[in-house]
Amino acid sequence: MDLEVTRPKSKGITTFLLKCIVFLCAFMMISSSAAADTKLESVIHVYIDDTYIGTVSNQSAIDNVVEKLVKEQQEKYENFNLELGNKLTYIPEQVFRSNADNEAASKKVEELAAVKAVATAIMADGKAIAYVNDASDAQKVINDLKLQYVSKKDLSFVNTLKATKAQLEDVKKDESRVIDVNIKEPFVLKEEKTDPKNVLSHKDALKLLQKGTLEEKKHVVKEGEALEIIAKNYDLSLKELKKLNDGITEDSILQIGQELNTVVTKPLFHVVVDREKHQEETVPFEREVIEDSSMPKGETKVKQEGKNGKTAFIYKVKEVNGQQTKKEVIKETVLEKPVKQITIKGTKVIPARGTGNFTWPTNGGYVSSGVGQRWGAHHKGIDIARPSNYTIKAADNGIVVEAGWNNGGYGNKIVIDHQNGYRTVYAHLRSIGVSVGQKVEKGSAIGVMGSTGNSTGTHLHFEVYQNGQLRNPLSYF
Repeated sequence: MDLEVTRPKSKGITTFLLKCIVFLCAFMMISSSAAADTKLESVIHVYIDDTYIGTVSNQSAIDNVVEKLVKEQQEKYENFNLELGNKLTYIPEQVFRSNADNEAASKKVEELAAVKAVATAIMADGKAIAYVNDASDAQKVINDLKLQYVSKKDLSFVNTLKATKAQLEDVKKDESRVIDVNIKEPFVLKEEKTDPKNVLSHKDALKLLQKGTLEEKKHVVKEGEALEIIAKNYDLSLKELKKLNDGITEDSILQIGQELNTVVTKPLFHVVVDREKHQEETVPFEREVIEDSSMPKGETKVKQEGKNGKTAFIYKVKEVNGQQTKKEVIKETVLEKPVKQITIKGTKVIPARGTGNFTWPTNGGYVSSGVGQRWGAHHKGIDIARPSNYTIKAADNGIVVEAGWNNGGYGNKIVIDHQNGYRTVYAHLRSIGVSVGQKVEKGSAIGVMGSTGNSTGTHLHFEVYQNGQLRNPLSYF
């Protein structure tokens, strides 16, 4: 049986391929023609602080809104430098069909945009303490804060001193000078954007830095304090103090130790002032007491008079917000050395009771008149005249019971009670060297011979009494 081999017909396949090629060419020609007739459009996608808010046909649509917002705020804050506080980002794109909506994007900007003031922040510890208009205002506030505690002249001197680094001579006698003024807290000035409401005037910024903020504090009531006194001490009104303490009224009775709520101001900045001060000061003299066993106890004698010295000091004084916190001596010059006062102090104990044996009351002399009748009257004692010196001595140990002027003719008169029944009298003295109540030792000086009272010449009138009875003094010698 013969097999027949069938061959494919190549003519049909070729025709199919040709048709496909023609179709593709026609499609490409049509597409190319359509693209040539289509125009691309430019749009701008708008982002505010990285948040998409819409698409606009041109940037001026948004710029106009921003300009309007800034202008409105500028009318309220004329002297401020205002600008948009947000970050605006524009991303352009070419599209076949625009989806821009200027009105919607503009409204979104009005909702989200915030107009800020470009201000200078006074910063401490990484935080803005106060905002002022610009760096010049900030520097003026700092400068005026310093001027609360020093004069313009002093501040100018300090600034010149820092600039020139000049070496100073010693401060002159009784003078004082400022050598440094600074703010204790480290601070920087930084330009920032902030709400215009935060920008303070010069006066308010200065007050804020100086007075600071209010801080709660407990007050413990002390004896004698009243609500009015406590309120005044904390610069509060009575109404404010009562508001801080529930249940407290004007009629409330405060208890010692009771705690009350109060508030105090806490300065944000502290102005530190260093001064040099020359001052002459008196140096008190020292006192030395030397005991002397030969001098009666209770008696003293100045051997060397004391004299104060004088020293010139140069102090360095530190003040914080007007309050002195430190004072140290940086130079000391002795102008006059003090002289020590030396006093001799008696320690000898004098017995108040007499021995019963009298010593002659003068240094020598003779009896010019004895006891008995004289000139028609009774002479009660003896008169001693012409001694080797005029010192009058106690006839025995005892206590002075009378020392002073006598109107009965005795003149200056001393009476000693010898505590053993005897008393002795010394009259017509020129001066008296003892006082009532003083213990005297036998033979110690008590006065000076004279001629006071009813007397015809310098002599001692001497009397002796035993248990109140007059005795003849010569009986005891």
